[in-house]
Amino acid sequence: MTTAYQNLGEFIQALRQAGELLEIKAPVSTHLEITQITDLASKSPGGGKALLFRNVQDSRFPVLTNAFGSDRRICLALGVPSLDALAGRLQKFVQMEPPKSLSDTFRLLPMGMDILNIIPRKLKRKAPCQEVVYRGNQVDLSRLPVLTCWPQDGGPFITLPVVITRSLTTARRNAGMYRMQVFDDQTTGMHWHIHKDGSHYYQEYLKARQRMPVAVAIGTDPATTYAATAPLPRGLDEIAFAGFIRRKPVPMVRCLTVDLEVPAEAEFVLEGYVEPNELRIEGPFGDHTGYYSLVDKYPVFHVTALTHRRSAVYHATVVGRPPMEDCYLAKASERIFLPLLKTVMPEIADFWMPWEGVFHNVTVIAINKEYPGHARRVMSAIWGQGQMSFCKIAVLVDADVDLSRPDQVFSTILNELDVETDLYITEGVLDVLDHSAPEPMFGGKLGIDATRRVAGERPRHAPEYPASEPSPDDIERAVKEVSNLFTAAYAPGLQTHNRILLLNFHKDGRATGRQLAGKLLTHPDLAAFSIILLCDDGIDLKNSSHVLWKAFNNVDPKRDIVKKNRRVVIDASKKGREDDHHRPWPDDIVMDQEVVEGVKKRASELGIEEFLPH
Repeated sequence: MTTAYQNLGEFIQALRQAGELLEIKAPVSTHLEITQITDLASKSPGGGKALLFRNVQDSRFPVLTNAFGSDRRICLALGVPSLDALAGRLQKFVQMEPPKSLSDTFRLLPMGMDILNIIPRKLKRKAPCQEVVYRGNQVDLSRLPVLTCWPQDGGPFITLPVVITRSLTTARRNAGMYRMQVFDDQTTGMHWHIHKDGSHYYQEYLKARQRMPVAVAIGTDPATTYAATAPLPRGLDEIAFAGFIRRKPVPMVRCLTVDLEVPAEAEFVLEGYVEPNELRIEGPFGDHTGYYSLVDKYPVFHVTALTHRRSAVYHATVVGRPPMEDCYLAKASERIFLPLLKTVMPEIADFWMPWEGVFHNVTVIAINKEYPGHARRVMSAIWGQGQMSFCKIAVLVDADVDLSRPDQVFSTILNELDVETDLYITEGVLDVLDHSAPEPMFGGKLGIDATRRVAGERPRHAPEYPASEPSPDDIERAVKEVSNLFTAAYAPGLQTHNRILLLNFHKDGRATGRQLAGKLLTHPDLAAFSIILLCDDGIDLKNSSHVLWKAFNNVDPKRDIVKKNRRVVIDASKKGREDDHHRPWPDDIVMDQEVVEGVKKRASELGIEEFLPH
């Protein structure tokens, strides 16, 4: 496998040779249409193919999407046979021991090369990213085929930018990925979340009342693009990490109008600055959670120069309800950074972030349990560990549980769980995109201990069920006796100690899930179920992925979980004022039906028949 693509063009050629690229020559629009086509590919079996749109309306530049959107393509992008192979390299690097003898020094030679490769080098020839240059009033962002992805988006967004900044106090570089809404021909938003390095550096300039130089590279080599998304510890250079992945230094070039360096082989570069205290309304944006992130004020990026290759390709990603391309980028981080997590907590054997949890909402952690309360200790440690601190639900299982088999994971949880003793509810910091908590960025957290008991821990109590589950008709009658607001019921029929009942809940302001929970838990004909989950009306209760997505995203553990007599009701419905939730609740991302039908009619012309749902 190629270990270092010099640029995006080389990666596109590798995709083509591997049969992983679909080139679409029919005309397409950046307004919703490319998104719909990409979404169909992303959600087709195996992630479809990378898409190269050759004929983009109102732009001379092709658009590449879904380039990382499969297990095979993410490995191809990073030049490895498997993500675990790259994780193994990183583990050896992190755990490197000093040589014990002269002959033992040869053992470290490969590590020495890795160290040399992480040091970016300055390009000595003319940079490809500066073959075409526009400065000052010549800058016109409408030249770029920036996508308007979803119907309620506040405008077009640059979705795959490598945003380069430098600390005012330490001079350390950050290369992060922050979406950028195009406001006009020469300004964009700069969506810095408070926990990101770019935001920390912005705060330094804000305190000093100084203009902050910023550069943005679009369409870098795949290792550099991935590195900008990686959850590195604060202060570590993403460009250096890209060099480690590539096994080759990233060539850099000085910008023309700001004192920063950018990847010399990028397709496009935006140079400019952010003024302290200048904020503008940004959003909404159809985000990777599957919901629209809310409107808020963010810094403004002023573009002083736009440069690009003569034959540039605009690289974009589309995010929304999983699975989509970003799921595979997150999977890469999950695998690659396991060794770093294990250096802090050696008892961790593995971890898994289900796609339905949209990366920050749930993490399943397999541990080598050694003593009473060990699982609870790991929960607390995870919630205090870097970006893992934003995890809302931490699930602990034993090391012999295969996290690559979701069925085994969920069976283990449902068989081991004692609702009374194994659900640990607390409060803490949350991701800014979590909409379920009553307050922004702070709310309930849930720890689930599904590890086996060891000596010194109190024994679990298995649920005391009736001999058999009630029939579907009896279930429907029982839930109707509780409330006519329950419109459908489904019992998955899992052969586990804890049985689950799923209910559609038609909320009209008359009652909340919490108010009805007690009646559900005391109705004698529902005693067969120890876990009752409420979903909004219209949710397909037999679609387990959709139900889990709603459960992980719509639940604030402190408010929405009601326990009684070793049974629990979990309210995963949309919340409003009757639930004492006074923040706006975002809409699900749904494409305009006219666009859906238009793409469907053009499927043959576009060459995407294989992606259409059967």
